[in-house]
Amino acid sequence: MEKNIQYVAILLAIWFIVSFGFGILFADTLNHFRIGGFKLGFWFAQQGSIIVFVILIFVYIRLMNILDAKFKTEQSSEN
Repeated sequence: MEKNIQYVAILLAIWFIVSFGFGILFADTLNHFRIGGFKLGFWFAQQGSIIVFVILIFVYIRLMNILDAKFKTEQSSEN
């Protein structure tokens, strides 16, 4: 359970940095660069944070599958 909370906290921190940090706080700095014709700060605010969120969902699924496999193995060896 503790490991799950740790994973969630780390993934939420990453999402916060990408969505709030890159989309709002560092937008002016990132706007000097362009991606697909759009300023990078604008892109992170509109698309980047959503894309990162979806990627983080898949990362969370992968981490939970690994954690589940670990605990199932530990339970099997105890019985």
